[in-house]
Amino acid sequence: MERIFGRPIVTQEEMRARIKELGKQIAADYAGKDFVLVGVLKGAYAFYADLARAIRIPMRVDFLIVTSYGSQSKTSGRVKVVTELTEDIRGKDVLLVEDIVDSGLTARYLIKKLAKQKPKSVKICTLLSKPERRTIDVPLDYVGFKIPNKYVVGYGLDYQQKYRNLPYLAVLDMEGEQE
Repeated sequence: MERIFGRPIVTQEEMRARIKELGKQIAADYAGKDFVLVGVLKGAYAFYADLARAIRIPMRVDFLIVTSYGSQSKTSGRVKVVTELTEDIRGKDVLLVEDIVDSGLTARYLIKKLAKQKPKSVKICTLLSKPERRTIDVPLDYVGFKIPNKYVVGYGLDYQQKYRNLPYLAVLDMEGEQE
């Protein structure tokens, strides 16, 4: 039987308002800097696009495609970078845009990986933070929402590559399975 997405945990209106606030703060913090906004795909695509439009300063954009889940609903514990940056980030201020930081594994891996390219700074902006799941302490510089330890879909986040297109975030109904 096909899985059904669940009840909204963050509405479209709440996301729009919070992303607008984040955009203003990031623009103020990075004004006058050589700024590169790096999206972590696939999950961050919707958040990244809306956030980029909310940041009203000149910037470069780039993307990484990263996986730690494969087709599973639980992380494999190994981070795989599928595509690399196309921008040279040496000496630039980089803001890594994540969809969700739960264990912290991917975020820590990417910060270390990007640091090898000698940027001036690397910070993290995440739409969602799951502090209950954190096993690795990583600095989150900008956080959209802190959420409970539930499996969420929508607004870019998926379950087996489905539900990314929901315009809000929902707790996935895991009928017959443990979360």
